[in-house]
Amino acid sequence: MKTLRKTKIPGVYELINNQFNDQRGSFVKKFHENDFEENGLQSDFKEQYFSVSKKGVFRGFHFQTPPEDHVKLVYCVQGEVLDIVVDLRKSSPTFGLYVTFDLSAEEGNSIYIPKGCAHGFFVKSEQAILVYNVTTVYSPIHDTGIHWSSVKVPELNSEMIISERDNHFDSLENYKSPFN
Repeated sequence: MKTLRKTKIPGVYELINNQFNDQRGSFVKKFHENDFEENGLQSDFKEQYFSVSKKGVFRGFHFQTPPEDHVKLVYCVQGEVLDIVVDLRKSSPTFGLYVTFDLSAEEGNSIYIPKGCAHGFFVKSEQAILVYNVTTVYSPIHDTGIHWSSVKVPELNSEMIISERDNHFDSLENYKSPFN
């Protein structure tokens, strides 16, 4: 990676990746094990998946609970999203706070999300494809979230396209976090 940018939430980083452009298009290196090790970032990814979403979709705020909680590496390979990470770690000085990022295929940036944080994104372009790498295998009984409206992100509103499941999560205020 070219640069690792710290955020106000400990352990959440924006990765500015090496991107090469020429007459053919672009090439972006999203992951290099040595870069992660040198920066103390966990990189033993167990699964990778992607989502395709249309403009106005909001997905989130998702996470897995212990013992199946995981680190996520998220990036956009098509389009642009407003990416949001919420700190759910009770002992963190930023518990309950969030950070936002403009993730886009054009910029080639990535977000590193530690255990104990919820993740969501809002699609700004006509369509967006996000890729997720996670350090644990999907576990339906540990998969949950918090309600989008309880985080108070100004760009999010009731006009978004939201799944039934995401609309029924507990609020941040009512969620009993298992993360320390």
